[in-house]
Amino acid sequence: MKAIRDTKGQMTVELAVLIPIVIVVALIVINLMEFIDACAVFDVVSSDTVIAQAASPAQNISASAMCSELESAIATALRRENTCSVSVCCEDRGVAEKSITSSFLPHYAKYICTLKFRPWPRALNLPIVSYSAPIELTHEKTIVIDRFKSGVVV
Repeated sequence: MKAIRDTKGQMTVELAVLIPIVIVVALIVINLMEFIDACAVFDVVSSDTVIAQAASPAQNISASAMCSELESAIATALRRENTCSVSVCCEDRGVAEKSITSSFLPHYAKYICTLKFRPWPRALNLPIVSYSAPIELTHEKTIVIDRFKSGVVV
């Protein structure tokens, strides 16, 4: 009878030890799933936005104005203002660069769209384990288009 009383609280102790580890693993999985979902949506939205807006830009628009316009359009379509930020960079290869590539593609523009994901929570300290998320996870999408042929993606 004495052996039964000695093991009576063992399951409670094991549960108390395991709960913080399960919480941390669940947070990692949730953040990873949100990042993968954000990347999938970002890939589609960034491609569609760059093809729709940058392939046939307004006549007197600068590259920086086009990039900021694309950033706001992608961020609005992404709808994740609390966890994600978007940046767009344009490399115009049509005028300045003379290379083998520029002879085949004389007037193309390369848009590099970057998604920065901020995991939640930043830090979590539990009795047995501690969890600290990286500052940001990044994902890039590169789209190359021909500026003079509307809707042509290279």
